Formats: sequence, C-alpha cells, structure tokens
Amino acid sequence: MVAPKQHYTTTSLVIGYALCSSLLSIINKFAITNFNYPGLLTTLQYLTSALGVRVLSKLGFLTHDPFVFETANKFLPAAFIFYLAIFTNTNLLRHANIDTFIVFRSLTPILVAVADTSFRKQPVPSKFTCFSLVIILGGAVGYVVNDSGFSLTVYSWAFAYLITITTEMVYVKHMVMNLGLGTWGFVYYNNLLSLMMAPVFWVVTGEYLDALAAVGENVGGVFDSVAVMAVLLSCVFGLLISFFGFACRKAVSATAFTVTGVVNKFLTVGINVLIWDKHASPFGLFCLLVTIAGGVLYQQSVSGGSGASLQRDPVASKLVENKDDGDDYSEKDQE
Repeated sequence: MVAPKQHYTTTSLVIGYALCSSLLSIINKFAITNFNYPGLLTTLQYLTSALGVRVLSKLGFLTHDPFVFETANKFLPAAFIFYLAIFTNTNLLRHANIDTFIVFRSLTPILVAVADTSFRKQPVPSKFTCFSLVIILGGAVGYVVNDSGFSLTVYSWAFAYLITITTEMVYVKHMVMNLGLGTWGFVYYNNLLSLMMAPVFWVVTGEYLDALAAVGENVGGVFDSVAVMAVLLSCVFGLLISFFGFACRKAVSATAFTVTGVVNKFLTVGINVLIWDKHASPFGLFCLLVTIAGGVLYQQSVSGGSGASLQRDPVASKLVENKDDGDDYSEKDQE
C-alpha cells in the first residue's frame, strides 16, 4: 500500500509544479497589467516569500538556514544579480507579451554555452547540442522578424533580461553553492536581501513618486479589486513555485524535472492562446514552438552527454549533485 501512496504523492507534486510554472508568467503579466508598479509588485512578492518561509518554518513545515550577517554579506552579490533578473523580468512582462518573454527565456542556453566555454573552460558543445542551439536561434530570429509588436522599449528590456538571467545561471549558481545553504535558505536569503534592496530601486526609478501619488489620490486602480486579486495571486504563486519546485526535485529525477520544465513552456503557450488576446501571430507562434522544440533537443543533448563533461568539471558535478538534492533557489525564473 506504500507504493500507490508514494505514486499519488509524486504525481500531485509534479502536477502542482507544472501548473504553478505554467501559470506564473501569465499571472505576473496579469498582475503587472492591472498594477502598473513593477518595483512595488516584486517587493510584495519578496515580502510574501520571505515571510512565508519564516512562518512555515515556525509551524514546522520546513527548515531554513538562520540569517547570519557574514553569510548575507557573501551572498549579497548573488542576491543583487537575482534582483536584477527579477526586475528586468517584470519590466519585460510589463511591456511585452508572454510569447516574447518565452522566446528570450529560451535563448539562454546559447549564451550559457558560450559563457561556459569561454569563462569556465568547458568543452565545446557536441554537434547535436550545437544543432539544437541553431534551432533555438532560428526560431527566435523568425519570431523577432515577424513580431508586429516590435518596439525599442520591449527589446531593450528583453536583452537586459537575457543578459541578467544568463549571468545568474553561470555566475550565481557557481558562487552560492559554496555557501552551504539549503534550498529554503537560498529562498529566504534571496527574498529577504532583495526586499532590503527594493527601496534603492524605488528611488532610482522614481516609481515611489507615482505610487505615493496614486495612493494619495486613489487613482490608477491601486485599490481596484481586480488589481488586488492579481497581486495576491502573483505573490502566492511566487511562494508556491518555490515549494513545488523544491518538492518536485526531491520526488523525481533531475531529468524528469527538466522534461517537466520544458513541457511547462508548451502549457504556458497553450493557456496564453486560450485565455489571453495578448499573443503573437500564427507564424510567430510557430516560430515560438520551433524555439521550444530546440530547447527540448538541447535538454536531451545535455542529459545524454552530461556524464563525460562532468568528469572533466568537478564544479559542474557538484552543481548537478546539489540540483538533485533540490538546491536550485531560483524557481521564480523557471517560468
């Protein structure tokens, strides 16, 4: 009787992660559309996640590393890059549709492969991996060329997001794994430090002036019920993706988790087309699917050839071991 129970538990975790991951980008787009204050929105998300981890820890549902100033000081550069990744992510969703976001998110393997080869002295990708990267690039180029909503603002944020998320993948994950923090420790430190940095970005961007004026005059839909619901959903799903991402990694293999992440992109596209009118043209959607298909081939090439490369890279081996243990704190970006 134990096996069926475990089966249903694992299935529930995978379904929970798939739904959260597929819906999060759409929910964030919905939230930023109805609550046009990206800095304040992300701050509320950080607050919810940090407070949620703290409360759940007090209730005994999880354990996290205690906040230590020495560790926080070492972690600060990682948290800063994480903050920039989320900041550019939110502003990209503010100006672009979901499809554009997914296309640029799918381009990260190309830059990561270049960075790994150039800076981490990794072996040159195999022919199959290069082929998958070319497919990703071809689909992305086709999408951009036929994007009727092309604008300098959108693509400026898109490239900024692409650079920051690639930096997060290559540099941050290498650095933070040496701190010895657990998964919930990463979540707690990331969100707490990001919450502390938020006021600086409010001042730099001048958003605090708009937010204060809106609160004082009650304009801009600040207290609109739809906006409140959208923000609450965004905050709750931000915490849920951390939980289900961690639990799902514990319940299934790293390969199965990766496949789930790729399938989630197809689900996001499908849901976006069905419930939202903010999506690309039919040919743009085709190019988007080509890009995701290239991502599937890329994941297969990495999974199939990871053994040889890991033997030559003990740091990468350590990262994969930690990933199998659930130590990937950046679940919000697996959107």
